[in-house]
Amino acid sequence: MPNDTGFVPQNQRADVLEAALGGLTATPKTLPAKLFYDDEGCRLFYEITRLPEYYLTRTETALLTSIASSVVPDGFRDAVLVEFGGSDETKARILLDRPDSPFTTYVSIDVAASSLTAMQVRLGDVHPGLTVVPIAADFMQPLRLPPLGSPRMGFFPGSTIGNLDPAAAARFLASARDCLGPDSWFLLGADLRKSPRILLPAYNDAAGVTAAFNLNLLRRLNREAGADFDLNAFRHEAVWNDRESRIEMHLIATRDQTVHLGGRRIAFREAESIHTENSYKHTPDRLIEIARRAGWGMQQVWKDPAGLFGAFLFRGG
Repeated sequence: MPNDTGFVPQNQRADVLEAALGGLTATPKTLPAKLFYDDEGCRLFYEITRLPEYYLTRTETALLTSIASSVVPDGFRDAVLVEFGGSDETKARILLDRPDSPFTTYVSIDVAASSLTAMQVRLGDVHPGLTVVPIAADFMQPLRLPPLGSPRMGFFPGSTIGNLDPAAAARFLASARDCLGPDSWFLLGADLRKSPRILLPAYNDAAGVTAAFNLNLLRRLNREAGADFDLNAFRHEAVWNDRESRIEMHLIATRDQTVHLGGRRIAFREAESIHTENSYKHTPDRLIEIARRAGWGMQQVWKDPAGLFGAFLFRGG
C-alpha cells in the first residue's frame, strides 16, 4: 500500500471500480472483502484484533505459542516455511524465533508489495541468517515457487480460510498443495463453530470499530472509484447464519437512495443490504473433510483449552 493514503494509482482505481460494479450491480448486492484493506482498513483491522470481544487473534497466538515445538515433524532440517497472506510476520515468528527452529527460509506471499518489503527488512534485523523471500502475488491464484529446497511447510493462520466458502477453500488448499510440492506439510489456523453468543460480539463490538471497518469500504469507493455514498445512510450489521455456519457482515441502507458509481446509477431500497463478508465457522471434522478433498491428509489437531480455535497439521501426498 502507498505511504501517502491520498495517492491512488490509476490501475488501482480501475481495479476497485471494476470490483465494486461487479458486486453492486448483482442481486443481491455484494462487495468483495479484499476491498476492506486500504491503509485505513488495515489500521482499523489491527485495532479490531486488540478489542476484548475479538478473541480470535489472542487465542490463536496463545495456541501457536503452546504447540510451536510440536508442529515441526521429526527430521525437519533446513526447512522452508511458506506463509500464504503473510505481509505481517508476527505469527510466523512464533515458529521462526524458537532456538530449535528448523526453518532456514521464510517465504511470504501477499498482494501488498510495500508491506512485504518492510517485513523483509524487519526479519533481516532479527534473523540475519534467515533467507527471506517475499512474493507479491494473489495467493488465491495458482503460482509457482522459485527453487527453494525442501522440506516445505505451508502456513495459513488467522482463520482466513473462513472467508472462503467450502468449495473455494478446497480449491485454495489444492492450489497450495500443488504450489508447495509433493510430501509437503501445511499448518492451518481456523476459528471453530461455537455459540453465536460468543461469535457475534467479535463482529459487532461495543466500541463500534468493526462498524467503522465495514463502513470504510464505502469511504474507499468514494475516494478511489468516484462514488458518492453517504456513509450516514448505511449501518453495519453482523448476523449468524446457522444453516451455512457463518457470520455475515452487511451494510444496510437506512433509506431509499441512489448512488452514482462509474457512470452508473445504483438504486437502494430502505433496509436493502450490501453483503460484505462471510466468515465460516466449521467443526474440526468439516475442516478435515475439506482438506481431504484437496489432497491433504490429517496428521494432528490442537485446540485451545476453551475449544474456540483450532490448529490443523496436514501432510500432502
